[in-house]
Amino acid sequence: SGLSTLFLNVGLQNGALLRIVVDSVTGDMSDTRTRYLGPRPVKLFRVKMQGRDAVLCVSSRSWLSYSYQSRFHLTPLSYEVLEYASSFASEQCPEGVVAIAANTLRILALEKLGAVFNQQAIQLQHTPRKFVIDLESSNLVVIESDHNALTAQTRMDRKQQMAEEMLEAAGEEEKEAATQMAEEFLAEDLPDATFSAPKPGAGMWSSGIRLLDPIQGSTLELVPLDQNEAALSIGIVEFSCRPNERFVVVGTVKDMALSPRRCAGGFLHTYQLLDEGRKLHLLHKTPIDGIPGCVHPFQGRVLISVGNLIRIYDLGKKKLLRKCENRMLPNFVVSIQSMGGRIFASDIQESIFYLKYKSKENQLLVFADDTLPKWVTCMCILDFNTVAIGDKFGSICVVRLPAEVQDNVEEDPTGNRALWDRGVLNGSSQKVEVICSYYVGDTILSLQRSTLIPGGAEALVYTTLGGAVGTLVPFTSREEIDYFQHLELYMRSEHPPLCGRDHLHYRSYYHPVRNVIDGDLCEQFNSLEPSKRRTVAEDLDREPTEVSKKLEDMRTRYAF
Repeated sequence: SGLSTLFLNVGLQNGALLRIVVDSVTGDMSDTRTRYLGPRPVKLFRVKMQGRDAVLCVSSRSWLSYSYQSRFHLTPLSYEVLEYASSFASEQCPEGVVAIAANTLRILALEKLGAVFNQQAIQLQHTPRKFVIDLESSNLVVIESDHNALTAQTRMDRKQQMAEEMLEAAGEEEKEAATQMAEEFLAEDLPDATFSAPKPGAGMWSSGIRLLDPIQGSTLELVPLDQNEAALSIGIVEFSCRPNERFVVVGTVKDMALSPRRCAGGFLHTYQLLDEGRKLHLLHKTPIDGIPGCVHPFQGRVLISVGNLIRIYDLGKKKLLRKCENRMLPNFVVSIQSMGGRIFASDIQESIFYLKYKSKENQLLVFADDTLPKWVTCMCILDFNTVAIGDKFGSICVVRLPAEVQDNVEEDPTGNRALWDRGVLNGSSQKVEVICSYYVGDTILSLQRSTLIPGGAEALVYTTLGGAVGTLVPFTSREEIDYFQHLELYMRSEHPPLCGRDHLHYRSYYHPVRNVIDGDLCEQFNSLEPSKRRTVAEDLDREPTEVSKKLEDMRTRYAF
């Protein structure tokens, strides 16, 4: 490499890759780093990339190991399984790879080396708002809607109206010319991508429900909604009264104004998934008196939020039947999730609420909430007592129900006592504790528990409005926490931000940073000058290579 270090790469039969540093004078081997690539035996091939030596590793999928900015990268390739490969160079392809895939010979050019994720864009008619996955067919049901837009039917009606007005305005001598102009006007189809769509004004909505095959990228069915009816929420439900059948419940709103939020009413569209999840059949529309914020399946029924209300509905023959209701949430419910009989609901302005459904009394009771207001955009359940919250101001918090509340929650939240044993803040006598808090710097749009690599540990993945994808990973030992806390402390002093702002103040922008270590700051250790790197490593009683290895091990345990 550029640092005159000799590396030995070893592919093992069990699918692991070893990278070992070899002393160029004595031949001693040290600093062994291991990475699991796949279930098949690993084959290694030397290739040229960006004018330097790189290693192409072939297992159940192909990986490229290369050095960039004093750091080794092991990036998966989005391509078919390769059997054999070799470096290839020509005038058209100066840095390429010739490879065998199945019974074909292929010449490849590797592009976008820094891109970790492979993506494919599918053009939709409107802006996608939410989607759900049908687990049996792996198809997506997407709701899409646009404000200040017209549906295709309304546009055709308006064009027809304009053509008739042209004919009415023409005199007897101009009748033939006006008829020809009207026919040309009706036949003209100007693409919206080039000429933009007509803007009818505020309060006009165009929306649709799309059944999508993500593997083929094809639309199986598109259900357009009426003019000024916008789809806001969606969920796939299996009702206990109709077992082994899957239904899609879509919440729509009529004539919605954004600020202040108001509407002329809403509907709950209930569709049945037919033909192995490839077709939508409308069963009925249920009118409601508010904005349906979210839909969530719950114990063979469905939980639906209508404004600040949470209701339980069951399937009926002509409409959904309301079974239970809670009116205790303050503003607008943006998300509902459940685990067992416990329901987690987030308010748009007042953080999170814990609810308990008592089936015998048919009651929904709020038994715990938060002390600090948070403008929640998304949440993710971590365990029975713990929830991660993302808000519109760019903070991620993890809240947990205290241990002493656990037994009381299951035995004591009776409706009678809740009337007088209510606290003065948000109405519940029991409060959650904030155990983690961290400022990301951009509006959080989604939180999801996921594994990003085969055989990797589970991480909390978040996405932001600006297009960033990040992960929050748990520490497994107290030693790791102390190690990275000290590394972050030394990096704050040795590598301050370019504009001089204090790092601790930035990560504590709205709430004090708590129990979260900035991995982005720690990763910058490899980009420090050698003298500063040595200084930080000495403060940690480590060698610089040991610190780099620890950072790489922490990253590759959860991601690339």
